[in-house]
Order: sequence, then structure tokens, then C-alpha cells
Amino acid sequence: MAQFSSISIVLISCSFLTIIQRTQSQLALNYYNSTCPQFPLIMQQVITDKQLSAPATAAGVLRLFLHDCLVDGCDASVLITSNAFHKSERDADVNLPLPGDAFDLVTRAKTALELQCPGVVSCSDIISVATRNLLVMVGGPHYKVLLGRKDSIVSDASHVQGNIPTTNLSLSQIIDVFGSKGLSVQEMVALVGGHTIGFAHCKEFADRIFNFSKTSQSDPAMNPQYADRLRKLCENYTKQPEMSAFIDVFTPGKFDNMYYKNLKHGLGLLQTDQDIAVDGRTKPFVDLYAANETAFFQAFANAMEKLGVYNLKQGNDGEVRHRCHEFTNLNAHQVAKDRYLGDL
Repeated sequence: MAQFSSISIVLISCSFLTIIQRTQSQLALNYYNSTCPQFPLIMQQVITDKQLSAPATAAGVLRLFLHDCLVDGCDASVLITSNAFHKSERDADVNLPLPGDAFDLVTRAKTALELQCPGVVSCSDIISVATRNLLVMVGGPHYKVLLGRKDSIVSDASHVQGNIPTTNLSLSQIIDVFGSKGLSVQEMVALVGGHTIGFAHCKEFADRIFNFSKTSQSDPAMNPQYADRLRKLCENYTKQPEMSAFIDVFTPGKFDNMYYKNLKHGLGLLQTDQDIAVDGRTKPFVDLYAANETAFFQAFANAMEKLGVYNLKQGNDGEVRHRCHEFTNLNAHQVAKDRYLGDL
């Protein structure tokens, strides 16, 4: 019986790997070579123009990519706007702060591509390529982006909770979030390194710098001078909720390993940042990436490639939208409406 169980496990594992390989085999680096040969040039032109005019675009698009892919896979579901019948992912609380520049870049790219090759390039492929190219522009690693994704025909705000790490989660919960996507602890630590070009609103770390305890105004784990400057920056954050701070205080516009170096000197902005710097499960990788930028870049690139093909939509499970913020398949609208009416 034990032998039978072992054989069954092996067969199941092999079947699972076969499914993954079959899914990825439907994608290709040159997927649009014949159907939209201008795709790379159009994308790069739009990306370059946007990043030069709005330098925070790279961080915003990376965040958009992660918020999209971590919920039901990389399928552009986060781009769909809500309607009277249905609340989409975009309007889930955790997605409300997603920056407008990220959505604007996708809209610009899609508009340009529709003029050149209508109905060919998916919005999910646009997000994936834009993320990679923008990261390279700000100093990050180049990695392969397989193309041929379909856009989802479902976007439901109820799918978001529990699938995107937030600052109120414990480290164990965050590890579980990434683990549910097949990502290891090391891959999670590498992806969190994307904070090197990100920013956070003051409300996300206010509890670390204001009235932390009866004996300390700020978290003792935080560099005192750093905490003091953050208090001055965020002193009116309750009246000005848009107030924010760069997560990497030294090189916020450059993709590098400074984020990890900062953590080792009490310069972690978010509680979750501080946690990965001291927890035994994650600290070895923080130490490694702080000391070796090449190791960080390799791990980050590998994790992005892996996440980029998570739970892809193929065939009738997806579509190629004409406009990224709305479904092209009218059946998707009807499903949302029927679900709404059924809840009344």
C-alpha cells in the first residue's frame, strides 16, 4: 500500500509538471512577430515617453503587475472598471491606491497597438512587457517575458482579499500568500525587493512613528533620526492622506539592492520590511541580497518569470480586449449582471 501511494504521488507530480509545461508551451517570446511585428517598438516608445515624463511610473507599473498577477493570475483583471451591477478588483480597498500613471501607461500602449494591429495584443501582455522594460530603464535586471496571455473575462473585488500582502498581515501570513502562488520564501523576499523603487502612504507606517508605546514615540527597531524625519514629513497625514515616503530613502529612483542594505541599519519603512530583516526564515536572504546585488537581480528575475506565467488564461477562459478597462466579450457583462441580480 505504501508503495502504491509513493507511485501515485510521483504520477500526480509528473502530471502537474506536464500541465505547467503545456501551458507555457502555448506562449512564446516572439508570439506577435507575424501578427503585430511593431509590438516591441510601439511598447518601448510609449514606455520611454511615459517614464521620462513621470518617473514614478516604473514603481507604479510594477505594483500594478503584482496586484494583478497575485489575484487569479496575470490576466489584466485589475484593469476592469466597476459598473452598476458589479464591483471589480480595481475597486477593492487594497487596490484603490494603485497609481493613475500605471493605468495611463497601459491605456496609451493599448491605444497605439489597436491602431497598428487591432484585437491582437492582450492587455495582460502589455502589463508584463511594460513592467520588465520599465525596470530595465531604472537599472533593474532584464528577464524573459513569454507572450500570448489572454485577458480575463472575470474581475471580482471579492477575489482580492487574502491574495495580496498588506501591512497588517504577519510575516507568516505573507509567506502563505506567496506560497499559495507556488512561490518560495526566497522568491518572496526577492519580489519584496521591488520596494527599492516604491513608496508608501504615511498611514501605512504611522503606527511605527507616532505613539508606538508608552515609553517610545517610535518603533525602537527604527533608526531614531529616520523616524524623526518621517514624523515631520507625515505630521499632517490625517488631513492629507496622499502624503507618502519613499521606501528606499537613498536611491528611490534606481532599482538596486539598497533596500536590503537599509533594512540592516534600521531604515525599513514598513513593519513588514522590518520583519523580513530579523525573522530566521527570511533574514538569510536579506543578508545575501544586501551583500550581493547580482544574487538579488538573478533571484528577482527568476521570481518574476515564474509569477508571470501563474494561472494563465488560455482559449475560451480569456479574451483579447479592445479596451483594457472593459470586457470585449459581452457574455462577461451578462455574467456580472446576473450575479448582481441574483444577490438581490
